Amino acid sequence: MALDPISAAAIVVAGIVGGFFNTLAGGGSLLTLPALMLAGLPADVANGTNRLAIVGQAAWGAAAFARAGRLEARPALEVLLPTATGAAGGALVASQVPEDLLRTVLLLMLVGMAALLAFAPGMVSAEPGERARALRERPLGAVALFAAGAYGGFVQAGVGFLLLAALGGVLRYDLVGANALKLVCTAALSVVALAVFVWADQVAWVPGLLLAVATTAGSQLGVRFATRVPAAALRRVLLVAVLASCGAALLKA
Repeated sequence: MALDPISAAAIVVAGIVGGFFNTLAGGGSLLTLPALMLAGLPADVANGTNRLAIVGQAAWGAAAFARAGRLEARPALEVLLPTATGAAGGALVASQVPEDLLRTVLLLMLVGMAALLAFAPGMVSAEPGERARALRERPLGAVALFAAGAYGGFVQAGVGFLLLAALGGVLRYDLVGANALKLVCTAALSVVALAVFVWADQVAWVPGLLLAVATTAGSQLGVRFATRVPAAALRRVLLVAVLASCGAALLKA
């Protein structure tokens, strides 16, 4: 797919800002997905194309946690199966939904998740010194990860919110451990979902690779500002941006 200069610029800007938000407050896909639709991609193709950027971001972040010694192999392997299985189901459903219906569903879900991130961002996590639980000790964790994977396979945007609820709230990992495992889960579910969307011929490679480069750049900027910008304020700015971009995408339909 060829991109006109305005569409390419819009994708780059959305990618940089989305990567920045992903680092500081989460929810970057809430901007990149409607930006892809505004660039002319059908909702199903935009949904698949967005996964290229997510795979790279999540893998890069998980590797950084591993290099810092904050990501253990055993818990990482344990959470992969339920998350990836759910993602396969969610992506298969999304790949078969009629494009007109999917566009409306996606945009409404994006607005809803942005509102949750803005007004109910508090995620439960373990108390200091509390021991994390394995899935065999808390089977509900597997159910929660499967559900988060299914949501992530379907739409991706805001899935980190659900993964943190499963990893911190149910399995009781502390915030650092939950964030590290969240990136592992995000990378896994995004790879599975991307494979499904490639199979369904719902990935536009040129916009996707351009978006991947832009989100990586945005993430690096976010790291530099992570200790300076209040996350709560960013979430509210994100909500306004999501409302504007989703409204524009609906009007263009």
